[in-house]
Amino acid sequence: MPNYAVGHKIPDSDSICSAIALSYLKTTIGEPTVPARLGELSPETLFILDKFGFEQPELKTSYAGEGVYIVDHSDKVQGPDDLDEATVLGIIDHHKLGDITTSTPLECWIRPVGCTNTIIKMMYDFHGVEIPKDIAGAMMCAILSDTVIFKSPTCTTADIKCVEALAEIAGIDDPKELGMEMFKVKSAVEGTPARDLVFRDFKDFNMSDNLVGIGQLEVIDLAMLDNMKADLEAEIVKVKEEGNRHSVILLLTDIMKEGSELLVVSDDASVIERAYDAKLAEGKVWLDGVLSRKKQVVPPLQDAFAG
Repeated sequence: MPNYAVGHKIPDSDSICSAIALSYLKTTIGEPTVPARLGELSPETLFILDKFGFEQPELKTSYAGEGVYIVDHSDKVQGPDDLDEATVLGIIDHHKLGDITTSTPLECWIRPVGCTNTIIKMMYDFHGVEIPKDIAGAMMCAILSDTVIFKSPTCTTADIKCVEALAEIAGIDDPKELGMEMFKVKSAVEGTPARDLVFRDFKDFNMSDNLVGIGQLEVIDLAMLDNMKADLEAEIVKVKEEGNRHSVILLLTDIMKEGSELLVVSDDASVIERAYDAKLAEGKVWLDGVLSRKKQVVPPLQDAFAG
């Protein structure tokens, strides 16, 4: 019976490409592993899979009795609902250490880099396994996505070096050009229901026993969202109520201007204002230079809730 590699709920490109890349590596070293997903894929991820000739990983939400590698997260609220009934064989992640615990020893690769695929590239090097051309291309795209084509403050020298090495294997002459092509696909919002946009890249966090949902929409020009902002605001109110969340924040990130507008609904907006040292006006605030949910949005908010 094979093991599984799976990322977080509402999977992004890093989650999916990590599951694919890790499964190939593990299978190659004699541990049959299958990539899986916990939800539907975003247009950007579908673009990457199509470009490099991959099928979508199997949609699998139950892992009771299975061996599983967790990629791109370590927070229980983001993983499979029955993870406690599975055997967690390993965690490969680039976020803060979450609350997943295990009853048996596990393999852990957690590094402060911009993307899980950067860590998986290190794992390939460690095991001396050659990366296939198609997997190298997918890994490279995931790193470009997570680091916002190296603009994100989470981006490290390791991420840049990995993209260069993977581009060479994949035969991609200009990774940044492909990155912009990806972000144009990511920015295609017209005709998409507001709810789908809110959940395109959405994660729940447990902050001092408060459930906080944080979504992010990355576009190459914020003006693309002007006509739908009211719908997005109405939708996050519903999302907050449905999930009994303390707060929901939607980051509207302009990757060219390098900043984000936050749309906020909260039981206590003062916590949000304290976290970012900014005043909300009608539930909105622009934060210059903020591109990363992981590094710039979640930590100060957790501190504000803890304080």
